[in-house]
Amino acid sequence: MGAANVIPGVSGGTIAFITGIYERLINGIKCCNIQAIRLLLGLKFREFATHVDLRFMIAVGLGALLSVVSLAKLLEYLFDHYPILIWAFFFGLVVASIWGVGKMVAAWSIGALASVLFGIAMAVGVLLLPHSSGNDNALYLFFCGIAAISSMIIPGVSGSFVLLIMGNYMLVLGAVGNLDLNVLAPFGAGCVVGLVVLSHFLSWVFKRWHDIAVALITGFIVGSLVLIWPWKDEIYKQDEGGSYIVRNEERMVFARSGSLQAVEEELEDGERLVSAGYENWKLPDTGEKQTWIAMLLMLTGAGSVLGIERIGGKRSRGDDEGIA
Repeated sequence: MGAANVIPGVSGGTIAFITGIYERLINGIKCCNIQAIRLLLGLKFREFATHVDLRFMIAVGLGALLSVVSLAKLLEYLFDHYPILIWAFFFGLVVASIWGVGKMVAAWSIGALASVLFGIAMAVGVLLLPHSSGNDNALYLFFCGIAAISSMIIPGVSGSFVLLIMGNYMLVLGAVGNLDLNVLAPFGAGCVVGLVVLSHFLSWVFKRWHDIAVALITGFIVGSLVLIWPWKDEIYKQDEGGSYIVRNEERMVFARSGSLQAVEEELEDGERLVSAGYENWKLPDTGEKQTWIAMLLMLTGAGSVLGIERIGGKRSRGDDEGIA
């Protein structure tokens, strides 16, 4: 989940769904409430641990945190040098997950089918939203945290892409790699608030309209494939005069004139062009060696999902036999 949340276009919620822990995760977050605080203050640690599913939440939380911290720098490098290969791996992963998520719908109805179509439209519609130039104001970072965590926990909706739209993806990614608390503190506070509020809402939705909710999520995941498709061109923000917007590690933003190639060649260490999204989706060139490597990585991503589902299925059957 941590690795997926770092990739624009991939949702950590999708990974949670694939691994079969999504509803348990939502319910665990929802239980971090007033009752949990009372149990903790009353030193009733055993009851507190049971109430919030503590062992499970710690395992997932530490895994996601370690993944984000350890992979942020690596993924930053890979996206700079091998973007098509990284996109290809996650494209295969998400494609293979569609069947696994869709089969969780107990009964396909007109409402469920309509929810799938609506989810696809919403996911594709996010691509058309204008991108902000970003802001390192603490209040803006707080709202970035709320928006990002809300989309991270909804399968098929990418929190990282929401940060791209809000203009703060590179700022937050750099802050994670450099442990910049001036950015991470307000952003993290927004994440906590968004997570607690959304978990209560999602838990209620799943109990009341389970099939509709899962169908909608299936649509989100299908729609997200448009963004994850590896063969596309990234476009960069320009000011009114046509100069490219550049951001450095100190969070300073400035414009640099010239052609895209010339500006890219002039970038110094720590400087990055500010992304404005993607365009020109195209078919791969089968004459290139990189295309076949990307195809192999797609199959690897898909295979990893199928392997996870198989392990999860065996575990579920074992648990059922133990209960029986």
